[in-house]
Amino acid sequence: MLKVLVRGFAGVAAFLVSFIALGGVMSAASAPRPRGEMVQIDPGRSLRLVCEGPRSDRPAVWLEAGAFGFAADWGATQEALTTAGWRSCAYDRAGMGYSPAGPAPRDGLAIVADFEKLVVASGEPGPYILVGHSMAGLRLRQYAGQNPGKIAGLVLVDAATPEAALNPRMSGFIKAFATASRWAARGAALGLYKPLAHTGMGDKIGLPKAAGAEKRWAFASGRHNRTSADEVELWAMASDQAALQPPYDPAWPVAVVTAGPLKGREAWKAIQAAPANASRYGLVDHVEAASHTRLLGRDFADRIVKAVAFVAGPREAAQ
Repeated sequence: MLKVLVRGFAGVAAFLVSFIALGGVMSAASAPRPRGEMVQIDPGRSLRLVCEGPRSDRPAVWLEAGAFGFAADWGATQEALTTAGWRSCAYDRAGMGYSPAGPAPRDGLAIVADFEKLVVASGEPGPYILVGHSMAGLRLRQYAGQNPGKIAGLVLVDAATPEAALNPRMSGFIKAFATASRWAARGAALGLYKPLAHTGMGDKIGLPKAAGAEKRWAFASGRHNRTSADEVELWAMASDQAALQPPYDPAWPVAVVTAGPLKGREAWKAIQAAPANASRYGLVDHVEAASHTRLLGRDFADRIVKAVAFVAGPREAAQ
């Protein structure tokens, strides 16, 4: 019996070693060359920035990714925005994607401070349209509160709000997500995801080729996943920090785009829609056929573009 157990354990160990080794070879052979450029935000510190589309009199669109997300998540959205004539910029937060790590803790204050510096260093003229997905809703609230003169409009894409964290069900989700994120980071650190990067798990969004390659690479990256887990563990703190900022100015155009069916989720959808409903120029678009991740993909990117055009409407009409 002992010999059988030893042989079984040895077989499993050999399989895992081979699995990880194969993933390492595949990862090394397909490591993508990152798009965009590195932009210095402090002496010795830079962030990866990807700006696309023509410069014009229209406001630049800044895209903030959610948990585990980075510039690649916006590949399909940027493609659609460029086609529609918009200038857009997405970036990798410190320690995410291709950006070097930043000082701890990676809470909302640190992330938004980096973003403020990046916006200035980019040279893109304001005011801006801010677009945030998922957890990035907290970053938009933080940045808008600290920089009200730079806001032309906001688009919340299936986004969290500081008020949502007060909901007991949301609070429980945040704790469970933090635990799952930490285990995900451990799996990535062991190399377990490298052989899976080229399956459907590597890109659940539906991205263009170049952005999709970056997303698959980051899916298997231990560093990217560890930083992501660190951010998620600080979700409650970041939510409290964002809640200290005032609600969005009712004069700001706000569009809310949500994913998934409305039936049975009316209370949650109402929480998400609240910023748009509080605006004097608000839009709520429930994309019931989309999932939380695929809302950013090629199948639904046009809904985000329409939301951007909506919040730019009052400004363009005045010119």
